Amino acid sequence: MTAISLEPLDLAALLCSRVCHDVISPVGAIVNALEVLEEDDPSMRDFALELIKKSARAASARLQFARLAFGAAGSAGAMIDLGDAGNVANGFLNDEKLSLDWEAPRALLPKNQVKLLLNLLVIATQAVPRGGKLVSRATVEGEQGAFEITATGSHARIPAHVEELLAGRSETGTIDAHAVQPLYAGMVARAAGMGITFAIEGDTVTIKAAKAD
Repeated sequence: MTAISLEPLDLAALLCSRVCHDVISPVGAIVNALEVLEEDDPSMRDFALELIKKSARAASARLQFARLAFGAAGSAGAMIDLGDAGNVANGFLNDEKLSLDWEAPRALLPKNQVKLLLNLLVIATQAVPRGGKLVSRATVEGEQGAFEITATGSHARIPAHVEELLAGRSETGTIDAHAVQPLYAGMVARAAGMGITFAIEGDTVTIKAAKAD
């Protein structure tokens, strides 16, 4: 297994590509709905307006999530409220396929710990590709959090190569926009001084993050 060597500019470009990929679908739907409105077909007006509302909410939720999960979210050493993170996560992840139960105290944690939790939720969605239920639990002692995420659904599995990418390794030593998110999550975990473990039992994948020994 080869260690991944990634220039800062390449990391920034790949993360931007990832965010654009997440946002382009609802934005494209808004554009399509506006084109329908321009056709001035009364029978399609309500459908187009509802599509615009739904897609605008989805785009906003994805951008708010990306701002916390990938963005600066304040200056160096900033603290983030777990309650705010929960609101953002619920807006982003609850849809027709997925449901999220967020169980965390209203507490401030160092931003890298909260960013890690949000990034692990993204990985948890990949563990249940056909949809299912996510439960995110956090405990806090002082300024140290510990996280446990369960992903339950049909055909649950630990996402391929994710443990290697979190550790900063890959078979080829190269990375693309799809794989950059778990690689980034691993970088955030190391910056936060936390370790990550995976387990699977039946249709449930469990992801834990705690202070590294």
